Amino acid sequence: MPKTRQQKETVLSELTDNLKNAKSAVLANFSAITVKDDQQLRNVIRCQEINYSVIKKTLLRKAFEKLGFKTDLFKGVDGNISMAISAADEVAPAKAIHGFIAKNNNMNIIGGILENNWIDSNKVKALAVLPSKQELLAKAISTIKAPLSGLVNVLAGNLRGLVNVLKAIKDQKS
Repeated sequence: MPKTRQQKETVLSELTDNLKNAKSAVLANFSAITVKDDQQLRNVIRCQEINYSVIKKTLLRKAFEKLGFKTDLFKGVDGNISMAISAADEVAPAKAIHGFIAKNNNMNIIGGILENNWIDSNKVKALAVLPSKQELLAKAISTIKAPLSGLVNVLAGNLRGLVNVLKAIKDQKS
């Protein structure tokens, strides 16, 4: 049953709002994804709090017009277009789609949106191989912690040296 104009306007306003509030979004086209593979992708994406949906090109074009993006970015794309949108993490949609494509060759990345700017598929792939936010935070904390650990080891080294000298003196006298 075709959607009514009211339903299409509702979908368009939701899509526009999601894109405005998104930290990142990834557009991909797919041709022959099985239902099982699609369910696996949706389960992975749902766990990461990413909004994933298949969107008609005309609605996507209208949403892009409202947001001021070029509308010819996906003009020559055959097949269906899906979009993964995240309002929380900049890297999560790219990682999820890129990980799925590594296992299934039935999907291609068209491009994406990062901080309200269009990025091409190569930049999306580069974004996908970046470490996650949690990994980057852990590395930053360990980098900050390293000088303090070194200082503690240096200060403890003097005490260790003193203990070793006292032990050697004790062994020598006994």
